[in-house]
Amino acid sequence: MSTRRHFLRASGAALLGSALVSKVAQAAVPEAPIQTTPDTQPPLAPPDGRHYQPVVTLNGWTLPWRMNNGWKEFHLIAEPVRRQMAPGMIAHLWGYNGQSPGPTLECVEGDKVRIFVTNKLPEHTTIHWHGILLPSGMDGVGGLSQPQIPVGKTFVYEFEMKKSGTFMYHPHADEMVQMAMGMMGFIVVHPKNPNFMRVDRDFVFLINAYDIDPGSFTPKIATMTDFNLWSWNSRVFPGIAPLVVRKGDRVRVRMGNLTMTNHPIHMHGYDFAVTCTDGGWVPKSAQWPEVTIDIPVGAMRAFEFDAIYPGDWAFHCHKSHHTMNAMGHNVPTMIGVDHRGLAQKIINLVPDYMVMGERGMADMGEMEMPLPDNTLPMMTGTGPFGPLEMGGMFSVVKVREGLARNDYKDPGWYKNPPGTVAYEWTGTAPQAPRIAGAHEAGVTVRARKPGGHGRH
Repeated sequence: MSTRRHFLRASGAALLGSALVSKVAQAAVPEAPIQTTPDTQPPLAPPDGRHYQPVVTLNGWTLPWRMNNGWKEFHLIAEPVRRQMAPGMIAHLWGYNGQSPGPTLECVEGDKVRIFVTNKLPEHTTIHWHGILLPSGMDGVGGLSQPQIPVGKTFVYEFEMKKSGTFMYHPHADEMVQMAMGMMGFIVVHPKNPNFMRVDRDFVFLINAYDIDPGSFTPKIATMTDFNLWSWNSRVFPGIAPLVVRKGDRVRVRMGNLTMTNHPIHMHGYDFAVTCTDGGWVPKSAQWPEVTIDIPVGAMRAFEFDAIYPGDWAFHCHKSHHTMNAMGHNVPTMIGVDHRGLAQKIINLVPDYMVMGERGMADMGEMEMPLPDNTLPMMTGTGPFGPLEMGGMFSVVKVREGLARNDYKDPGWYKNPPGTVAYEWTGTAPQAPRIAGAHEAGVTVRARKPGGHGRH
């Protein structure tokens, strides 16, 4: 649910600017909308200014603005936040306007933008506008291009959006701590010509990662490699919303990587064209087809496809450890080790003890193991055919016929047409019989043996 915070006028709030903002010294600070729900919010159609097709932030929202004498004004609040990473787990993070990541900023090429930043953290901060072409003094590097924003103060950044594209914002002050705590956000600058690179649906999210011990709430900020929660917009599966697409739409997905490693992002069922980086749009003659796009550290990538194949298509990082939650890095490999005899002796002392790992880890997707409070299973999620055995950076692109233009509601699981679901082969016929409708209930169909009864 959205609420609004009101702030004192400049005369009583010691309004400061990153370049001594005399032009706005007499203006009131714009309101700062706050968002706390982790649900994906509908796109924000531009109420004024130039027209564009707005983006949808996965498990996030777009920050409203006001027009003031030709300037598009936003207000970001840097502050501690609580973020539900998935149902059953809350993280204590730092972010903007009630969430981590902060809200998406949308504007148009040529817009004059004024961004007020109020610091409600326990330490100083800044904001760097990653990939934006702007004056040196507005670049947001504390100590180099501006003084740090002290606790309780408001600074103002002003610049013109010289090019369209896909960008992000994050601190350049105590960066290791503040980014590890979740301080980041997305910037989308739409082309001045609304028909240039136009799509029907435009999704955005940031790739981030955390190291949060099971049962705790606050990330460990000094982690360099052993993160245990790999997330999109500070959410992990099964908390990551699906990307809902109308069949026939031209779809764009924009991603930014603010983790400490690269991510090969793979989408099932389609090939796509890489159309944009944080350096700008890729000319059509230079676009290349992919089914997996590797996103380097600190980089942005966007790809596009025509949604012509209906279905539920997995969408995930292809590093297998990045599709698991809160995994332990020092777990021994028990595959092939029969320790059931020992396990019974342990169970006599510890009734909740479970044997696991001797046949692989898939059993963990079905077991209901006791977990510490505020912890997610390592492998979780249930689909129409059973456990999904996933976590972390995993979602589903849901392509459906008959959706309304701006309908982003989860349509549920796809009902595969009869004869299009994998089935068990018994070797008794060149084609095993299938039962129409069985797939819709998630039922496994087994071919009937001669003289046998079969099983459904």
